[in-house]
Amino acid sequence: MKRSMISIKRTFYSIFVLWGLSVFIFVISRIVPGDPARMALGARASEAVLQRFRIAMHYDKNIVIQYYYWFKDVLHGDFGISLVTKHPVLEDISRVLPASLELAIFAFIFIITVGITIGVISARYHNTWVDNLGRLAAYFGIVTPSFVFAIMGMLIFCYILEVLPTMGRLSPELVYPPKITGLLTIDALIQGNFIVFIDSFKHLILPAVSLGLLGMAEDARITRSSVYNNLRKDYIVAAQSYGIPDRVIMFRDLLKPSLIPVVSILALQFGSILSQAFLVELIFNWPGFARYGMTAIIQKDLNAISGVVLMLGIFRISGNIIVDFIVNLLDPRIQLIRERSE
Repeated sequence: MKRSMISIKRTFYSIFVLWGLSVFIFVISRIVPGDPARMALGARASEAVLQRFRIAMHYDKNIVIQYYYWFKDVLHGDFGISLVTKHPVLEDISRVLPASLELAIFAFIFIITVGITIGVISARYHNTWVDNLGRLAAYFGIVTPSFVFAIMGMLIFCYILEVLPTMGRLSPELVYPPKITGLLTIDALIQGNFIVFIDSFKHLILPAVSLGLLGMAEDARITRSSVYNNLRKDYIVAAQSYGIPDRVIMFRDLLKPSLIPVVSILALQFGSILSQAFLVELIFNWPGFARYGMTAIIQKDLNAISGVVLMLGIFRISGNIIVDFIVNLLDPRIQLIRERSE
């Protein structure tokens, strides 16, 4: 009963946060300088046409009334019409979001596998050349922006070595498979089109790695610190004294509690990948969600801005809920402490 009440509270808090985010982004997008009617209709539109547009979009009313009409439509799944594309914002988002999700998923897989592996190896061989090399790679990944990796990778692997494609999601000579999930690699696998799968996977490598290097470096440092600290705990020393093989200790006793700090930041990293991928998507001509959102900001597309920010909020909150669940599985004591405190 108490756990169900905690779940209800978390759900209520999440809804409240989303509502607060909707108010914040709506107010910010309305008070910035510029006339959205003029931007939508162009410099040659007459004042009469502009006024009709403002009335139709409720821009002639105060900001509270504007928010009421907008939020009422959002509750019905309508984010409004984009002032730039003239399409429903939800339709635009559903068109560009799968490309960014595919990119984020592959970057996320790279972050988890490579980051945790480097961290574990560095902790296992701490204060050796292996540890120093791992820490140097982590520092390099943290201080270097993702777009620098993107440009360097394109120069080396696309123009010098010519082993990877340059731009886009698929080579021009290939035909996009029928849309099922919107993720090219998954759709190609489902339909057994391995040529499209291999080509789309090659297009994913450079942008996904460029986006994931920062998160990989962060996870490597956190994993190394956590594993190294747990290596000196009494229960690990006791297990080693019984002659249990190091590999068994690592995977059975050490890795599980050491992953809790890493898992705690994974939701933030996934949300950051989606929101900060603009430059990488621009470099690789990737028709993604971050690029759409940045274009909406530059062109003051109010409905698109609000829709993009709300979607990012939904992803971050959902990710935090999933991370809480995983952390509770890794260490049930955390759930017990929360129940006692609440």
